Amino acid sequence: MERLAALPFSKSVEIAYKSIRVRFFRSLVTTASLVLAVAFLCYVQVVNNIATSLLQSGDPEALRALARAGYDINGVTTIGESAQQQWLVALSLLVCVVGIINAQLMAVSERFREIGTMKCLGALDRVIMLLFLLEAGMQGFAGSLLGVLVGTLAGVAGSAVSLGAIVFAGLPPAALALTGLQSVLVGCLLSLAGVLYPAIAAARMEPVEAMRVEQ
Repeated sequence: MERLAALPFSKSVEIAYKSIRVRFFRSLVTTASLVLAVAFLCYVQVVNNIATSLLQSGDPEALRALARAGYDINGVTTIGESAQQQWLVALSLLVCVVGIINAQLMAVSERFREIGTMKCLGALDRVIMLLFLLEAGMQGFAGSLLGVLVGTLAGVAGSAVSLGAIVFAGLPPAALALTGLQSVLVGCLLSLAGVLYPAIAAARMEPVEAMRVEQ
């Protein structure tokens, strides 16, 4: 007989939240790599945002500070990521996704009986997949916010060390807010991308097979 049980979205969110609380320390491990990757991404962009703001201000003192810090300010209006920074950011994001996939696959293997029980009670495949995606979304959002906070503070502090106190007079609030929003979105997407394959694997699991797995 085809499984027909479905959960309201609010109940699915509640179950996903409780699952994260039960597996709090594993969730921390999963989220830690995301925090570091988003923090590094945000740090690089914040540093460049601050340097660009100082460059566009036209303040002679700011231009001298940029030149002393090693920025090439001749004939440019914005300061973007160098090729080395782009590679480092891409590599950190790739490592983050691999780490999430590995952690989520381990989480699936630890929850065989739980998944089998839900399926025996009539849970649809899409319900199982939705629960994993909701957990990943919550972890991704929380981890991304923390990563943005750490990356922004580190970026401002690093710019202040290399450029001096003039940084605080030239902080670009709009650019920093946009960078934070973009970093949160990237972090959430990374978290969802990392859990997609494990979620599909869990959803396709046969109930009897899942229930007889030795724990």
